[in-house]
Amino acid sequence: MDFAPVYAHDPIEQIADDVFMAGGGLKLNPIINISRNMAIVRRGDELTLVNPIRLSEAELRRLDALGTVRHITRLGAFHGLDDPFYMARYRPTFWCQAGGSTYPEPPIDHVLTEDNELPIDNAKLFCFRNTNQPECALLLATGGGLLLTCDAIQHYGDYSNNNMPARMIMPFIGFPKTTLIGPVWLKLMTPKGATLRSEFERLFELEFDSLLSAHGTLLDTGAGEAVHAAIARAFPS
Repeated sequence: MDFAPVYAHDPIEQIADDVFMAGGGLKLNPIINISRNMAIVRRGDELTLVNPIRLSEAELRRLDALGTVRHITRLGAFHGLDDPFYMARYRPTFWCQAGGSTYPEPPIDHVLTEDNELPIDNAKLFCFRNTNQPECALLLATGGGLLLTCDAIQHYGDYSNNNMPARMIMPFIGFPKTTLIGPVWLKLMTPKGATLRSEFERLFELEFDSLLSAHGTLLDTGAGEAVHAAIARAFPS
């Protein structure tokens, strides 16, 4: 089976107790390379990969040193490029919301809902309602709370892992260096004539201090206030 290639990425780094990340890039088109991030959550000797990105062989050895990959978790319907690689390599269980059409493979082993079990203990799932495709966020009970998101909420402390053309245009297409509601995501996910404001207000009821999105950079503190400001900018009164 042919898999997506390995794109340039950073080494795995620890960001909280038993939580790690790997940041990297993705060739969006012949000109633009954008950032993306994978979270790695360890429970005992088991690893759960959230928003997976394919790692180099050298970094895969470092991943294996952390534990055994048992679970793959997809938080957003527009992500999934590297899920088949990890499924083939480790034969883990695959956790995902039902109804996504962008990446129909691999088949779902466990459907993610707010009421079902999760692959990670001491975690809470938030599922957006009434979106055109499924999207969710995962809250980990570590520190003051670490929120893992996909495309809905992103943070850019800088433009690392974006190439120069991307860095030049991002401030002008709705991706300034701040915490934001993904503008492309919001346009694609909002039903005609509707608004998702109430969903973000419902998400804000969660308590968290850190944020790691599938794009951008880690926000290690102050994420609750930053997300509140992002909601206000995206949905002005």
